[in-house]
Amino acid sequence: MYRNLLNKLNDYQVILVAVSKTQPLDRILALYEEGQRVFGENRVQELLQKAEKLPQDIQWHLIGHLQTNKVKQIIPVVSLIQSVDSARLLAEINKQAQKAGRVVDCLLQFHIAQESTKFGFSKSEAVALLESEACAAMTHVRLCGVMGMATFTDDSELVRAEFRQLHHIFTDLKAQFFKDAPYFKEISMGMSSDWEIAVAEGSTMVRIGSLLFGPRN
Repeated sequence: MYRNLLNKLNDYQVILVAVSKTQPLDRILALYEEGQRVFGENRVQELLQKAEKLPQDIQWHLIGHLQTNKVKQIIPVVSLIQSVDSARLLAEINKQAQKAGRVVDCLLQFHIAQESTKFGFSKSEAVALLESEACAAMTHVRLCGVMGMATFTDDSELVRAEFRQLHHIFTDLKAQFFKDAPYFKEISMGMSSDWEIAVAEGSTMVRIGSLLFGPRN
């Protein structure tokens, strides 16, 4: 399954993030040995435990909701924080990254789903953040694009509309704030159930768990 999926995504030049939450080390290592290097975790503690025990060249993405009091722990090991859902969180990432002497790549998470339980910016909130002097002073974070989760539903047209909305947000922000920033290029959308729709709507990065590992325990 892995090789098949990877070949399809490579055709579209889409990055595969293997979502390894709740998976044991041996299953992650098996995928690593097939060549996978980018893994996504939802929880800080789980990511830290795995990063300590698994090969050092793995690129860890934090894809779940991140609390500000956990930021300091994640800074030394994370390659990309996909779930930046507030100005306060971005400021804390910048502060802790500065202390650690590094620049941390981040995606702005947008609330595009019908479900109120999901986190994320509205477009107007993101624009207000990007126009602010506080954001301009954050020199230890690098915004590389956007992330979003569609509604969990069998209605593929609703999912398509939500992914299209995220693509439009990306395009507008790129034109307004990141025209000369080649690193602002990622649209992280699409999971096991809807990745094909996401890719058709312009995703550059998909977060796949159960398709690779099977149903979670």
